Amino acid sequence: MPKLSIIAFDGTRHDLEVQAGSTVMENAVRNSVPGIEAECGGACACATCHVYVDDEWSARVGAPEAMEEDMLDFAYDVKPTSRLSCQIKMSDGLDGLVVHVPERQA
Repeated sequence: MPKLSIIAFDGTRHDLEVQAGSTVMENAVRNSVPGIEAECGGACACATCHVYVDDEWSARVGAPEAMEEDMLDFAYDVKPTSRLSCQIKMSDGLDGLVVHVPERQA
């Protein structure tokens, strides 16, 4: 099972063991990580699951696709490592992934 660390805005670290194929958002919601609202339930139709991928993981996670990039226009304080957590599927290749929750969602 891949490991995922989600760092809340207040610095609280949530270390999770997750199923491959699940999304970062699903795991954040399932584990009540504060700051991930996920209003659209993972349909890439809002920007309320915005996260910053840790710099050391950015290349491995990859860039957002066009639809996600469009939704990021509505996110708060977008940075080069911004992604929607509903669009990041966990895999063995992402074992140890670290993401950070922004101060607030859009």
